[in-house]
Amino acid sequence: MNEILIKTIVEAIQDKKGKDIVSLDLSKMDGAICSHFVVCNADSTTQVAAIADSIEEKLYLQLHESPWRVEGKQTGLWVAMDYIDVVVHIFQSELRDYYKLEELWADAPMQRYEYEE
Repeated sequence: MNEILIKTIVEAIQDKKGKDIVSLDLSKMDGAICSHFVVCNADSTTQVAAIADSIEEKLYLQLHESPWRVEGKQTGLWVAMDYIDVVVHIFQSELRDYYKLEELWADAPMQRYEYEE
């Protein structure tokens, strides 16, 4: 199920032209709060919010999945969407560079996704 969830999340991000999309497999990492992170960034707070809305809508319509919790939509700087086993992080570009989330989990297997028209 995680593969389908991640694939649908990535498609929703691509629909709104999210950048530098990666998924991190945390399933074998000690101390991980979930099995996967999906991370991307956007150039504006408006685009961050649009990506979050796209993910929420697409996952509900296609998979009948709703997030357990969503944080950060108010500011649009960093939105975290918790789908229990998969957590999505949507950053404004400068914040992603600052927090370097992928470096914190550098030992986790990473999958990069190309932008698709």
